[in-house]
Amino acid sequence: MPNKRANGEGTISRRRNGTWAAAVSLPDGRRKFLYARTREEARRKLVAAIHALDTGAQAEVSGDTLGEFLDQWLSQVVRPSVRPWTYRGYEVHVRMHLKPLLGHIPLSRLSALDVQQALNRRSEEGLKPKTIRYIRGTLRAGLNHAVKWGLIERNPAAVVSIPRVEPYEIRPFTPAEARTFLKAISGDRLEALYTVALTMGLRQGEALGLRWRDVDLELGYLRINKQLQRLDGRSELVEPKTTRSRRQIAMPKSVTQALQQHQARQAAERSEAGENWVNLDLVFATTQGKALDATAISKAFHLQLDRAGLPQRRFHDLRHSCATLLLVQGVAPRVVMDVLGHSQISMTMNTYSHVIPELRRSAADRMDDLLNER
Repeated sequence: MPNKRANGEGTISRRRNGTWAAAVSLPDGRRKFLYARTREEARRKLVAAIHALDTGAQAEVSGDTLGEFLDQWLSQVVRPSVRPWTYRGYEVHVRMHLKPLLGHIPLSRLSALDVQQALNRRSEEGLKPKTIRYIRGTLRAGLNHAVKWGLIERNPAAVVSIPRVEPYEIRPFTPAEARTFLKAISGDRLEALYTVALTMGLRQGEALGLRWRDVDLELGYLRINKQLQRLDGRSELVEPKTTRSRRQIAMPKSVTQALQQHQARQAAERSEAGENWVNLDLVFATTQGKALDATAISKAFHLQLDRAGLPQRRFHDLRHSCATLLLVQGVAPRVVMDVLGHSQISMTMNTYSHVIPELRRSAADRMDDLLNER
């Protein structure tokens, strides 16, 4: 009597419909079936599955459905390799959209038409094009690993069409608006926060995650080492967005003065709070030292705009204002890139292409000044 097939061994057989099936034994005694159109394709999938079991590259070669595969991908690939906030984004896409619409479909039978219909349905239900793009990106990233592991031959999410995402129109302050805004916030408890965001181009999370240990008021520098993010209802200090986001920036004198005044105000608040003070070393905090809520800060910013009689814009437009004002003053794009913490110069110039005509005219005028005697 032949011995029972060992875990990790497999077979290949032809199905009644003319396709091929490879079967591999799993550690729990079950059999995992991999389907293919040709015997050679089935052999490759079987070899990849056995290799995954042997090397641990895939925790389990189990789960016939897309939903089961995505659960494994999240736990074995995404969670160990990305920041918690990034993982949360992937997990929400899988749980809220991909599994309800596509999770029941066998992974090997998932087609581009299935994916297209699912995305179209979410679009018809009112999801924004940008969200549709993110959902497709999550599925595409997951299925790329299915291809690497030999579970499918092609990535059906790679060929679907998605709605065009209209770029957000940035609304930076003009120099006159910037002066009006700074005058309007004078004396406000969060004056220094708005000033730092406007004059130094910090992202909101970078500004709210700024700590006093990262600020040198004597030499006039601040360092971006952390950013504040809200995850599962709790505020956490996490690593900056990219390697280039970790940077040191020289402060204008107006920022240094604003921070000195803010530090004195915070010292008084700390004294008044006494034992209730939470020492997180945050530059911008509540009156008890706790992290500020980003949504509340945005609402406060909108109120400041109303009081100043300025058009509404996002808090993030303070960062855009910084870049635009620097560029129109003739500051080199490479320097602006470093101030903002962009990873590529193309990102800086593509984002602020609206100031390119003005830069060209300035360059022409400067050439005239250089070559012609006044």
